[in-house]
This record gives sequence, structure tokens and C-alpha cells, in this order.
Amino acid sequence: MAQELRILLSDEGAEDRRMAELTGYLREELLQLDVDDVAPARGGPAPPGARAGDVTQISELLVSLGGAVGALNQVMTVLRGWLGRCHEGRPTLKVALGDDVLEISGATDAQVAEAFETFVRRHSTTGAESRTGVQSHG
Repeated sequence: MAQELRILLSDEGAEDRRMAELTGYLREELLQLDVDDVAPARGGPAPPGARAGDVTQISELLVSLGGAVGALNQVMTVLRGWLGRCHEGRPTLKVALGDDVLEISGATDAQVAEAFETFVRRHSTTGAESRTGVQSHG
């Protein structure tokens, strides 16, 4: 059964163009991995609590992990490197696999590494139940 990883990027005050560029660069990197597909999510309802005219720009990618062993770890490694290269302010990053959600906002590189490793470990255990995830706020 193929798993779908949702990656949500948000950045308060960012322009549409900047978010589109950031998301495009990330998508290109992810497409180089052993995953089935990386597609932009199609527009849906606004997030809970969003108001018309909010300045937070949101982009979302759907990654079909397929059956490749280690695909999740590869994706998380790319996300970690990509986040580290976002020098002009880091966007908030949410990663969801099933009901397990990891949110990174304002975290140090060490906190990001630890949170990502924990997330991958939770999904690497055979027969492990998905759990509500870790939030890492620095």
C-alpha cells in the first residue's frame, strides 16, 4: 500500500512568488528520490481560523512514497537540507503521514534533526500505530 506524505509550507508575509519558488525548488529535489510522485496539492478549503486577507502564504506538496524502503528517510533528509538553506527566514513546515503530524517552526538545526529522526523512527517500526506527532517550536 502506497503511503502519501503531505508537506505544508507556510510563511507569514511571504509573497506568492517566493512561496511558489521555494515550493518548486523543493519539489524538484524530491523528484530526484525513489518516490512514486511529488505533486502540488490542489486548492481546498482555507485552514481553520484563516481570515480573508491573511498574509500567511501556504504551499502544499503530496509525496507518494510508494514501496521503496527508506523513501521516508530520504524525503526527510532532503527536507532537512532544504530548510537549512532557507536563509531569508525559515518557513513553517508541517509534515503529515496519516494522523501523525510533525510541525517545525523557529527550531534550531539540532531540534530539526532530532524531530525528523523521531518521526522517521515512528514510521520505520513494523506494525507501529500512527500517533499524533511531535511539535518542535524553538
